[in-house]
Amino acid sequence: MKSLSAVFGLALLLLASSASLLRAEQSSSATSPILTTPDAIKWSALVPGVQMAVLSGDPSKPEPYTLRLKMSDGAQVAPHWHPQDESVTVLEGTFLAGMGDKFDASAFHEFPVGSFVLMPKQMHHFASARGENILQLHGTGPFVINYVNPADDPANATKK
Repeated sequence: MKSLSAVFGLALLLLASSASLLRAEQSSSATSPILTTPDAIKWSALVPGVQMAVLSGDPSKPEPYTLRLKMSDGAQVAPHWHPQDESVTVLEGTFLAGMGDKFDASAFHEFPVGSFVLMPKQMHHFASARGENILQLHGTGPFVINYVNPADDPANATKK
C-alpha cells in the first residue's frame, strides 16, 4: 500500500509540475486582459486575397502571439515555410492546405470549421480557401513567411 501511495503522490507532483510549466509557457507580456469583438479587429493586407490582424503579442518578436487571417474565396498562398511552428484553427470556411515545394491543388487536404492544423517549423506548405476563411494562428514568434520561390514573395514583386 505504501508503494501505491508513493506512486500516486509522484503522479500528483508530476501533474502539478506540468500544469505550472504549461501556465508559464502560455503566459504573455500582457498586463491586462485583451478583449476584442469581431467588429473591432483591424485588418491589413498580407498577400492578394489575404488579410491579417494581430490579436495579441508582437509576431515580429520571440514571444507568444495570436493572429487572425481572412482569406477570400479562392485566395492562394504560394509554397512557403516558417522558422517556428505554425498552429492554425479554422473558424470559418474550408481551409485547404498541402505540403511540398510546388502549388498542387490535387495535394490539398480539406479542413472544415473547427479543424486544427500544426505545421512544424520549416515544413514547406501552401494553402487556399474554399469560401471566405477566417483562421486563427498562434505560436511563438517571430512569425516569418519564407517563400520557397522568392519570386512568389509579394515584397519582391516589381512595382508597375
